[in-house]
Amino acid sequence: MKSGFHGLLPSSRRVPQKQLNRILPFPMTPSSSSAVKIKALLSLCIGLSLLLIAARAASAVAAVALHRQHFSAASFTPASVPGDWKGYTILINTWKRDDLLQKSVLHYSTCVGVDSIHVVWSEPDPPSDSLYDALRHSARLNSKGGKEIEVIFDFNHEDSLNNRFKEIKDLKTDALFSIDDDVIFPCKSVEFAFSVWKSAASTMVGFVPRMHWLDKSNNSIGRYFYGGWWSVWWMGTYSMVLSKAAFFHKRYLHLYSCMPQTIRNYVDRNRNCEDIAMAFLIANETGAPPIWVQGQIFEMGSSGISSLGSHRMQRTQCLNDFSALYGRMPLVATNVKAIDSRGSWLW
Repeated sequence: MKSGFHGLLPSSRRVPQKQLNRILPFPMTPSSSSAVKIKALLSLCIGLSLLLIAARAASAVAAVALHRQHFSAASFTPASVPGDWKGYTILINTWKRDDLLQKSVLHYSTCVGVDSIHVVWSEPDPPSDSLYDALRHSARLNSKGGKEIEVIFDFNHEDSLNNRFKEIKDLKTDALFSIDDDVIFPCKSVEFAFSVWKSAASTMVGFVPRMHWLDKSNNSIGRYFYGGWWSVWWMGTYSMVLSKAAFFHKRYLHLYSCMPQTIRNYVDRNRNCEDIAMAFLIANETGAPPIWVQGQIFEMGSSGISSLGSHRMQRTQCLNDFSALYGRMPLVATNVKAIDSRGSWLW
């Protein structure tokens, strides 16, 4: 073999001419070795390009199908057109954790898409003047482009988990980002989730997926059990995104307040499952699954009801009681996950 092919094969493992002709899809002659290398490289590049195009096309088809699926619900008619969705409202649920609330407001006021920050306040005493001044100072400090981000307290006379979904009049944005005071997401992740929501504004788009699993034991026909994060991670399937970190349309605040009182009383009585109640409501309206967005979460506290040992059992009971009240299971399972490819090698 001539030296022109030595760059492709180590000198100690050269392939005989006849064997090489059987391997390659065209005959190899000593005088054509340079041309063969060029053709091989071109073929490899073309093949990789075709694979990339096919993968992108498949992703695009899936995205279009998902988009159509989420907008197929005739009962949902957004009040605005996508061009008007320039920003979103932060809706922070808090309870006697002023230090965490200050950190949340300080962080989210730096996100470029934030129009205003609403604090759901259900404590018996109003916020102190020092807290109010600190929150306003944080928002003013981080306001950009001459626009000051408003911090508004939504006061409630009763302590109820339903308060986080109480209708708010005169909201300037259609999009709401519901967040607990003890979790932080990078602004880049929040902005990406907002862009995903704008393509499927009828559903919930969030960072914390959960699943309702069919209980297949002998005496549990038509019953479900609550699947936490590890079951979602293991199976790759989910049917809810929790409102502790999720976008949804402001219209659902009104629909939640119009929901049968039985469900809201259930939430008050059990001090749990308002997020599952909202997931049921939206799934029942749209007939479509939510969208899970991949994002890094920073948890600042763990003393809530989700840290209790009986939490999963209570959530399982909520699933079954709500499905009985609805007369069916409206939640829809899916395997779709939205990933920001700009910051990921594998997507």
